[in-house]
Parts: sequence; structure tokens; C-alpha cells
Amino acid sequence: MAKPAIAAGIASGQCLCGKVAFEIDVPARWAWHDHSASSRRAHGAAYATYVGSWRKRFRIVKGNAAIARYEEKDKTARSFCSACGTPLFYERPRSPHMVNIPRALFSGRTGRQPLYHIAVEELQEWAYTGEPLVPLKGFPGVVWQRSKKKRRAAGEDRFELSREDV
Repeated sequence: MAKPAIAAGIASGQCLCGKVAFEIDVPARWAWHDHSASSRRAHGAAYATYVGSWRKRFRIVKGNAAIARYEEKDKTARSFCSACGTPLFYERPRSPHMVNIPRALFSGRTGRQPLYHIAVEELQEWAYTGEPLVPLKGFPGVVWQRSKKKRRAAGEDRFELSREDV
């Protein structure tokens, strides 16, 4: 019989308004980026990053009455704060022993880095995928992705036809 894992600490998290707070024992079981349409829509973002925890290592420490639930057709249950709407966690019927929590809700480390990408075939063409970013002049704290336009050589006339075009 396997020995139960000993917690190395506690990771705490909460919703935007603070009415719901929770904690997990660290390290978390795993972490991943979910590019699926359902997570994208539930979070209103290009993808969601989750931390998976064993249910027995997950605790709601405040605001249990403020948690609302939405159940999808496949019986996946998504919970959110009824006051501010923050997505809190989701549970799948095929993994009743796991609770999946958005990574951004934690105030500190969870003991796992998101190394996996799920539903990457659903990645949107407008999602940021790591291209180099540069500071936007005149806007401190804002960076942008330069366009990939081909630069013209000095003195080159952009309206001049090349020999192949004639």
C-alpha cells in the first residue's frame, strides 16, 4: 500500500472580490494550459492555466455559500463566485478525485509549473505564442509584437515594378 504524500506547505487562493478563499496542500498534482473552447469561453481568455489537486488536499476556507455551479452537458461542473463571477474550479465526472483550479487565483507557488498543453489543436490564431515583444514608445509598461513586414532597402522605390512584374 502506497504511503500518502506529505504536504510541503499550503498554497492559498481567492476570487477577485475575496468572498471565496481556498487552499491546497503543495505540491499540486500537476499543472497545464488548456486551449479548449470550453475553458476559453469559461475564462474569456485565449486559454486557461490550471493546477490540479487531489480533492482530499483541497479545502474551501471561506465563502462556501458564495459558490455557484454550472454543469455542462458532459457533467463537468464549473464553479464560480456568485458575487464577482471569478471562475474558481472545475470537476470532471471521469476524475472525481481531482479538483482543477485556475493558476492565477493563487497568491504564491503551487509546487508545479504548467508543463503541458491540452487541446492545442484548438489554439486560436490570435493567441500569443511567445513571439518577441518590444516596449511601445511613449506607453510605459506596454509591449507589443512588431509586424512581420519586409523592410525595404535604403533608396528602394516601393512603387517601382521589378523585371518579373513587367
